[in-house]
Amino acid sequence: MLSTESASAYDDLEKMSVRDLLININREDQLVPLAVEKAIPQLEKLVEQVVLRMRQGGRLFYIGAGTSGRLGVVDASECPPTYGVAHDRVIGLIAGGDRAIRRAVEYAEDDAEQAWKDVQEYQINSLDSLIGIAASGRTPYVIGGLQQARSLGILTGCIVCNEGSPVADAAEFPVEVVVGPEFVTGSTRMKSGTAQKLVLNMLSTSVMIQLGHVKGNKMVDMQLSNHKLVDRAIRMVQDELNVSVEQADALLKAYGSVRAAVEQGRK
Repeated sequence: MLSTESASAYDDLEKMSVRDLLININREDQLVPLAVEKAIPQLEKLVEQVVLRMRQGGRLFYIGAGTSGRLGVVDASECPPTYGVAHDRVIGLIAGGDRAIRRAVEYAEDDAEQAWKDVQEYQINSLDSLIGIAASGRTPYVIGGLQQARSLGILTGCIVCNEGSPVADAAEFPVEVVVGPEFVTGSTRMKSGTAQKLVLNMLSTSVMIQLGHVKGNKMVDMQLSNHKLVDRAIRMVQDELNVSVEQADALLKAYGSVRAAVEQGRK
């Protein structure tokens, strides 16, 4: 029995009050960061290898199905606006294609050949990294993609929530975050999904910092795509150069990013 499929520690959920439901869900959720902490040594090795390849122009791919696939797509989609990287540097692929982001595509995760077909559309190569995301660790879509990639010398990693899974066996650098039974038995969008989101945050953030997209503690390459981000950028330029709001705004409009505005402002 997979730990993610084991019976919940709670029963008669339908008889609980709303308050008890919320308290007990929260109690279970508090176990997740502790499980992630145990996996940091595994994650460290994976991040170091991804950084080595991305510094040479490689890309980071995520593959997954259902909640796991959606989390990968979300993480990939947030890298360009947050760190100013091109949209093809971090790519999230989900079993069933983009329509599966909003609506489940039946049996898409059971196709062991499709993930490799999906990544081949991007001409994946030996400088790239392929990360499989699967709570159960037994998703055929993910296993097949990792096996094909690894056989061709492409870096492979994974994020799973069971020990000793087929997905972990298929990956060169597995990250196993064992969160235990879900509050609702088998509902891996809960603790397992939270664990995967935490690990993805750590992975992509660490990679982007290592690649130089953060200075001090600020996102100096972020895209100025809405008023909130423009206001944040103005404050960042002000702090760095000790200039007025108007001067910071003018520099940003002239040079397009916090990094460039600060560099030019110092000349």
